[in-house]
Amino acid sequence: MAQKTALVTGGTGTIGSEICRQLSQAGCQVVATCLPAEEGMATEWQAKQKKDGYDIGVVPCDLTDFEATRAAVVKATELAGPIDILVNVAGITRDATLRKMTHEQWRDVLQANLDSVFNATRNVIEGMLDRGFGRVISISSINGQKGQFGQANYAASKAGIHGFTMSIAQEGARKGVTANTVSPGYIESPMVNAVPEDIRNQIIAQIPRNRLGRPADIARTVVFLAADDADFITGANIPVNGGHYMS
Repeated sequence: MAQKTALVTGGTGTIGSEICRQLSQAGCQVVATCLPAEEGMATEWQAKQKKDGYDIGVVPCDLTDFEATRAAVVKATELAGPIDILVNVAGITRDATLRKMTHEQWRDVLQANLDSVFNATRNVIEGMLDRGFGRVISISSINGQKGQFGQANYAASKAGIHGFTMSIAQEGARKGVTANTVSPGYIESPMVNAVPEDIRNQIIAQIPRNRLGRPADIARTVVFLAADDADFITGANIPVNGGHYMS
């Protein structure tokens, strides 16, 4: 793709890191956000990426704070240029059955997973519309499509992401701005690998492809949607789950 600037929220995480690398390989100037409390780790992450040949900027940001997100977008723009591609990756889980879920667990997940998408997108969308080009790609989840026991907060936040995506897709289409959702299934990551092996094997047995997903599976989909010539795909929810859930 022609050189563009990409901002990847939560870009220092497992999936975010691979998205940053593949966008960089595709010719983008890439900036990743990290939590302010993780700035030290993010600096080490940035050095490792540079050693591997990826020059990726890092901006600390509390994405649940609208003004902090605005400031982070300004900083990212100063580092790499106006944001052409936004990839909303940042998110958390706070699992509990509804009868045991606290208001704080509900609020924290909705703020981290859904408010963050609004905050980041709202602060880049005007520039995209003015320039006549933009790609907003938000990472949802298989559980936003089918629900999951003990994840009412997470599933609601991830389902909300696609409702948001379909709406802004309609608003941006005539101005060259597309918006799409990617819904991963179970992906190889420290979180999934921490699941007891017998449970993990039960999960894999339910996946027709007979393996966990890889971060690269998600990143390839993001790069495809971010391309200049992917402009006829908007408002879509792309499942990347090995056939685990088909709708």
